Amino acid sequence: MKSQLVVLPVNGNGHHTANLKVIAKDKDSYDPDFEGLVEQMLLRLGEDPERDGLQRTPLRVAKAMDFLTSGYQTSLDEVVNEALFEDDSEEMVIVKDIEFYSLCEHHMLPFFGKAHVGYLPNGKIIGLSKVARLVDLFARRLQVQERLTNQIAQAMMEILDARGVGVVLEGSHFCMMMRGVQKQNSTTITSAMRGVFKDDAQVRKEFMSLVRS
Repeated sequence: MKSQLVVLPVNGNGHHTANLKVIAKDKDSYDPDFEGLVEQMLLRLGEDPERDGLQRTPLRVAKAMDFLTSGYQTSLDEVVNEALFEDDSEEMVIVKDIEFYSLCEHHMLPFFGKAHVGYLPNGKIIGLSKVARLVDLFARRLQVQERLTNQIAQAMMEILDARGVGVVLEGSHFCMMMRGVQKQNSTTITSAMRGVFKDDAQVRKEFMSLVRS
């Protein structure tokens, strides 16, 4: 049986109003409370959650949001998962063009782009795929790009005890593209430097040159 919604008349703004409690019976469900909130949002927008195209939308949205915010349920230790290795390398290591997708905490609209992460080892190196997973750990939360950049840099310093870390993010924000100023071609660039990347202009210059090449 499909979910039963108690719907009140359309309000003065042209939107449906409904009881906040959605009664679901014998319905394939993932998270009933979350799905009920999505159904209420659909009603508020003037939609009919029972029409063919929307019947499973609340379930899909609940699953999608849990995936897109999975960084809250994942720890740094889980990401690293013992992929730290003793090594006497001293040269700069950079992982470029790591795609990231996040949600702006102000409007819960997506922002996305590329992350460039570099570090100077101090007796330890990390598996390259873990750098990308570390970016995802913090990107899959409600974020602002400035904080995201700093969280990645700080985590790299903590787990590696590196001589230095540099992080650059290039992002496009739907809150600027789809609404507000509606500037589709704008890009936001943020950087965070730690250790010698912050203190040594030559190291920082080398990193930025390699990122841009």
